[in-house]
Amino acid sequence: MLVNLTDLGKRYNYEWIFRNLTYTFESGTSYAILGHNGSGKSTLLTIIAGHNLESEGQLQYTFSGKTVAQDQVYRHLSLTAPYLELVEEFTLLELIDFHSRFKPLRQNLNKEQLVDRMGLQRSKNKFVKDFSSGMKQRLKLGLAIYSDSAMLLLDEPTTNLDQEGVAWYQEHVSQNKTNRLILVGSNIQHEYSFCDVQLRISDYHLLPKVR
Repeated sequence: MLVNLTDLGKRYNYEWIFRNLTYTFESGTSYAILGHNGSGKSTLLTIIAGHNLESEGQLQYTFSGKTVAQDQVYRHLSLTAPYLELVEEFTLLELIDFHSRFKPLRQNLNKEQLVDRMGLQRSKNKFVKDFSSGMKQRLKLGLAIYSDSAMLLLDEPTTNLDQEGVAWYQEHVSQNKTNRLILVGSNIQHEYSFCDVQLRISDYHLLPKVR
């Protein structure tokens, strides 16, 4: 997966969140998108995911040498973030079954094997609405990391995780990096310690356009 950003900018009303962002993200590399709270990390990730629209500039996606339309890129990515909701009326096994109809699992995993990898064996028949916040976050991460997607977008991935959960995240995301484009939006070092490249979104705040 290759993602090219050219003069990308986003504003809300008259306030520019970032501007003049030209960058190339390549498969096989993990990138940390760094910045303080409110700096635009989540905004950039949602634009790349196609959940948000840029105000100016262009995005181009390439997968297996072919251009992917912006409204079709969702087929090639997984996104997890604190603001995304789970279908809480399902049990854990039902939710995995529902999810995998749209995004098959990596490594030919079945739902029981994914439950094992998430460490949620005792809760497989429990309704998601009855999960703790930490269990819900581990579930979100497990679904994203183990989906068969070329691009993995992780926004504040260890929100609500305890020390054991953070260690679980670090282990499993590192095991699933190969041949994948990973972007992590964070300002916490342990969330992006495995990343190869760092991009500071604040470097693209309020810059004048050069013609």
